[in-house]
Amino acid sequence: FNPQLMAATAINPASEHIPVTRANGITTVLSAPSGGVIAGQPALINLAGWTIEEMAVRKSLGMTIRFPSIRTRSFDFTTPQPRQTPYSEAKRVYERELAQLREWLGKARHYAQARAAETPDVKRDLKLEALAPLVKGEQPALLSVSSARDIRNAIEFAEKEKIQIILVGASDAWKEAELLKKKNIAVILGPTLSLPEREDDPYDRPFATPADLSKAGVKFAIASFSTAFSRNLPYQAAQAAAFGLAPEEALKAVTLYPAEILGVRELGSIEVGKMANLIITDGDPLEARTQVKQLIINGRLTSTDNKHKQLHEKYLARP
Repeated sequence: FNPQLMAATAINPASEHIPVTRANGITTVLSAPSGGVIAGQPALINLAGWTIEEMAVRKSLGMTIRFPSIRTRSFDFTTPQPRQTPYSEAKRVYERELAQLREWLGKARHYAQARAAETPDVKRDLKLEALAPLVKGEQPALLSVSSARDIRNAIEFAEKEKIQIILVGASDAWKEAELLKKKNIAVILGPTLSLPEREDDPYDRPFATPADLSKAGVKFAIASFSTAFSRNLPYQAAQAAAFGLAPEEALKAVTLYPAEILGVRELGSIEVGKMANLIITDGDPLEARTQVKQLIINGRLTSTDNKHKQLHEKYLARP
């Protein structure tokens, strides 16, 4: 439980991942912490700038939370073999984590009320202070979920706690599309270019989920969930387009819809008054053969040079 941690403090503006990613037309990313139940605060950054202050669009954008789940099967990296946990034990762990999460939100609610009332004997608590925007409804929780049961439980939990949520991952979102539409819950899907969650799922389940959500009227975005392969985000959207998602919806799923879901009005589309994050290409930006000719981030022409290109040219010229 580390709500006070901010991803922005751990981002290295000199990382080679940044120019490699932006060379393929990615201008803005959400960098999120992980680990534990409450992992901390994600940061929305542009991929250009000498310092995190120059790069940051939002230094803090909600709270990253792994919603507790009843997990009877896991992988033991020490063996390495799959490990089975009795259902009763898995349920006890789930209930304990859920109770702890409720307790943290309750404490944050009382802390925020005491601070607002300027109660003199309330000591400053950075963890509870970080949770205050969530419990006051000022920021959303990015809840990592997977199964249909987790999705239902997360929505019920959010309603009881009166917090805004965005579901992250949600590989079974297609099963609960009607509920998501009814409750107006947005989803940030994981990469489409991945294997199905279960061995009896259809091979194309990750490919087809975006189209199923679109038909149901559920607001969603597509994410890479990867630092090393963020540059492949356009192809994640393209795969969804090849399996039933309208091409214009696939493009919106990695441009306009993420901005709308995260509540960032200055990004996502080309309009007067918005931040000038633009790419100029020689074709469809979702096509693998398309080349990014020019990249503009926050109104400034930005280099597309990167380590991959340098190594390509180096070894291409090898005698």
